[in-house]
Amino acid sequence: MTVAVVLVRGNTVPADAVPLLRAAAKVYVAGEVDPALGDAPMPADVAAEAGEVVVLTSSLDAVAGLVAAGSPVHATAGAGLVAAAQVMDRLRSPGGCPWDAEQTHDSLRQYLVEECFELLEAIEEGDRPALREELGDVLLQVLFHSRVAEEDSEDPFTIDDVAAELVAKLVGRHPHVFAGGDPAVRDAATQENRWEELKQQEKRRESSVDGVAMGQPALALAAKLAQRTARAGLPGDLLPKHTDVGSRLFDLAALAKLAGQDPEAELRAVARRFASQVRDAERSAKASGEPEMTHDIWRKHWPH
Repeated sequence: MTVAVVLVRGNTVPADAVPLLRAAAKVYVAGEVDPALGDAPMPADVAAEAGEVVVLTSSLDAVAGLVAAGSPVHATAGAGLVAAAQVMDRLRSPGGCPWDAEQTHDSLRQYLVEECFELLEAIEEGDRPALREELGDVLLQVLFHSRVAEEDSEDPFTIDDVAAELVAKLVGRHPHVFAGGDPAVRDAATQENRWEELKQQEKRRESSVDGVAMGQPALALAAKLAQRTARAGLPGDLLPKHTDVGSRLFDLAALAKLAGQDPEAELRAVARRFASQVRDAERSAKASGEPEMTHDIWRKHWPH
């Protein structure tokens, strides 16, 4: 006997689950699925039944035992996001996880930063399994913060509000896709400029640097400010060009960004390469039985 779980949304069955339904000896429903879609509600001992069994459910929480036992889960597009939101809701609700229940926007900040950097590392490493995992961890932060926001007594909003605002933004800033065309968009470069124009109009910003995240890494911040002000027509000679270290770094970041490069990514690549060289030299020295890492030993084992 095998039990397959089919996660449905709006009573819509995913296409790849249709053959399972046709071959099933029994189709049960769980959660808030329309009873007419199955033969009967899921029994408590469903795993003991003979033959191929399919369980249609609107919530993985309703079939947690089957999922934990390894039953395959089939889902409609986007149903996984719904299930993730449901799990987050369960964790945060009474009877859920005490640690999750205690978290606030402020206490979660460190995890958001860490997860974003771990995702960036997975991208740089080209590690596909890690990329999938870290994307999930970043998604968790979005779900977590949205669930915390839902409990705010003064200005509550839900994950659906977050998604709806995102949809409105994407549609509004892509009139060439959703509004029958936009003569200002001819290629990727003009679309990027158009995006910024529409953003300025939407947010009624008074300055070309309004909306720049001042908390981002300094090199990326300098590059972003240079890019924004260049679009606003700021002459290049007005960028910081003094002899102090900060101004020199700003100037270098600005020149790189305006030349189409990403100074933050370039510096990270050099830093990562340097760290790799350090490890290689240390491994080589250790394998050679070097007693300590003197200047001469470092130079002797430094990779070329």
